[in-house]
Amino acid sequence: MVAGHLQEKKGLFYMVLNCKDEEGKRKPKWIPTGLTVKGNKKRAEALLLETRVNFNRLLNAAVEETIVEEPIVEQIIEEMPAEVPVDQGPLFSVFMLQWLAMMKHKVEFITYASYHNVITNHVVPYFEEKGLFLKELLPSHIQDYYQYELEENGVTTNTVLHYHANIRKALKHALKNDLINTNPADKIERPKKNDFVGSFYNKQEINILFEKVKGELIELAVILAAFYGLRRSEVIGLKWTAINFVNKTISIQHTVTPVYFEGQEHIIEKDRTKNKSSRRTLPLVPAFEELLLRIHELHALNKAVCGNSYCTDYEEYIYLDKLGQRVKPGYITQNFTRTLKKNGLRHIRYHDLRHSCASLLLANGVSMKEIQEWLGHSNYSTTADIICFNDEWCSDLLIKKDHIALNIS
Repeated sequence: MVAGHLQEKKGLFYMVLNCKDEEGKRKPKWIPTGLTVKGNKKRAEALLLETRVNFNRLLNAAVEETIVEEPIVEQIIEEMPAEVPVDQGPLFSVFMLQWLAMMKHKVEFITYASYHNVITNHVVPYFEEKGLFLKELLPSHIQDYYQYELEENGVTTNTVLHYHANIRKALKHALKNDLINTNPADKIERPKKNDFVGSFYNKQEINILFEKVKGELIELAVILAAFYGLRRSEVIGLKWTAINFVNKTISIQHTVTPVYFEGQEHIIEKDRTKNKSSRRTLPLVPAFEELLLRIHELHALNKAVCGNSYCTDYEEYIYLDKLGQRVKPGYITQNFTRTLKKNGLRHIRYHDLRHSCASLLLANGVSMKEIQEWLGHSNYSTTADIICFNDEWCSDLLIKKDHIALNIS
């Protein structure tokens, strides 16, 4: 698609297409928009995109007739209207960007980053090439896009369903504001969701894993996931204030989550969990209490040894490295995989420790409702979906000296 940009001149927006003459030299084509600079930037950007698409349409039509040479390109430029009409309505790709800009101030940053990734990296590039106006969009166009993602880009059906949720929500806004008469996303055949089946560790594998990580920085993450069923964000976000050594409880109420936005990682701290059900209080078992006390002593020792080099920004958090830096979420995922490979253990995902916790709880006679509350699931079906029924797990895990294992009574 021909490149172009907006240029301000005497208080008005002009579109500048980056064209070339017969000799290949740059010859920009200036096209007035008739729009004043003040308050019309979004509309001017939409017109620019539509103009670029229309230019490509004419160019493609010329390709069908003959080989495109510079004189034909010049002819196309000359035949384009001196001023682009402003009442055609937005292109679908432009509308999606406009909706995205609106949502930036309506949803949390984590949600907006997800919208942004889907729309700018996937939806808009595809439909920008198609040049479809919002009012022209049919269910078949959306269906073709999903098929393209599945076949050409090799994405999963779950990913396509994620794209669909974004498109449908945006079109719902368009319908509400009378930009379209019906929502075409409501009329398509959605692909069937792929049910993910995670791997689980049995009692012997869990105990071996505990032994291998003992004394390592990854130990705390393994124990909190395998015994307490904590999510990675909950492990990183665990604070000393969440531990009640008097009442022997541990409260899950703070999270630290990485968000990737425009090529950069942003760490989001929240004084609340994934959902209301995720905010829970669990018993502080003696073995874990002993581990926490050792960690607290280790923090004090590291601070004394490192002196001014020790970071004091994260002292309220439990999961710190030797220099006082809060352990990064990515460290857990990467180091857990390396730990399994190094010790010849069967590969599972770090999140599968949480699933292993659920199955081990069930094997020890804990009810499904109690497991749901323990893991902080908002829906009973979520708990049921991850439970693995395995008779060989029905006996308790042993508690060994100075290390934690499951022993649910």
